[in-house]
Amino acid sequence: MATTAGLLARWLKQAGISPDRLTDEQKAVLQAAYQFRQNVGDDYYSNRLLGHFLLNCCSGLKVVQIARLLKISRPTASRQQKLSSQEVIQAGHHRMAGRSHGKLLPRYAGPIAEFVLTTHPKATHYDTLDFIERTFGVRVSTVALHKFLKKYGLDRASRAQALATANAGAAAEPPGSEAAAVLLPVMRAAVPPGQPVPLPAPPFSSRRRTTRGPSC
Repeated sequence: MATTAGLLARWLKQAGISPDRLTDEQKAVLQAAYQFRQNVGDDYYSNRLLGHFLLNCCSGLKVVQIARLLKISRPTASRQQKLSSQEVIQAGHHRMAGRSHGKLLPRYAGPIAEFVLTTHPKATHYDTLDFIERTFGVRVSTVALHKFLKKYGLDRASRAQALATANAGAAAEPPGSEAAAVLLPVMRAAVPPGQPVPLPAPPFSSRRRTTRGPSC
């Protein structure tokens, strides 16, 4: 027990965390986290699972402290904090699959556009990578996918900008620019039964009518 306590104190010290400034709840969480590392190891996948827990368990620890515990950079820990559990598992799956192979061809743009715009408008990069691998048998990195989406205006930033531009253009249209209303023909009043139907008036002509005699 004393040895475990000493190793835990050393782990916290290398992360710049003072046990004297921790609450009892934080001490319990960190002790359980340390025991987790002792049991399953500190490989990439174990670190991802442990980091996802520490970043989302509302322990009150700062992101930089958790980054030091896991021996990752502060920006990396900040990015991982925004991931869902599904995305963490997908990231591990893609890492287990090995190196990416193949490339994204221009002819993939149509199906990918349909996937991210129509079928799954809230799809993450990992969802799109899974779709590409299932559809085309190609495995690429998230960086390659981001560049491909940006090239064809399919990334979230480009889509948001296009939507904002469209909304601004619609708001700037003058009031009289709406489509002209369809003019319906004037309906004549119904004629009572037994009454003759009035004939329409002859077309008005500005020419004076002249009477000619019979031709010889």
